[in-house]
Amino acid sequence: MAGYSSTASDKKSSDSADDIPIFNAENLQNNLKIIYYSRTFLSIIGGVIAGILGFTGLTGFIFYFLVMAITSVALAAKAGFSFHSYFESCNQILLDGFLGGLMSFVLFWTFAYDIVHIF
Repeated sequence: MAGYSSTASDKKSSDSADDIPIFNAENLQNNLKIIYYSRTFLSIIGGVIAGILGFTGLTGFIFYFLVMAITSVALAAKAGFSFHSYFESCNQILLDGFLGGLMSFVLFWTFAYDIVHIF
């Protein structure tokens, strides 16, 4: 009769399955959502600061990339530099949403610049 028999080859395959990290999809989505919200919020704050300080042209964009780099380091520190415990890859915490907040940054950068320096 055919049935399940536990052999050494079955144990080897089950041991290799234990080495694969298992992620909870809801927790992964929540972590990615937090990254996007943090980057969007900090791009808005960075845009206001860049406008108030009077940055124009390339200086403003360099400021944006500096703010996003600091945000990446801060998010990595918040995760305890243990990327694989909370994300599928380290690129998700370092690069995802890096350019997503650029439009918000430019909007609030020009808005704050106009209010402070033009009016």
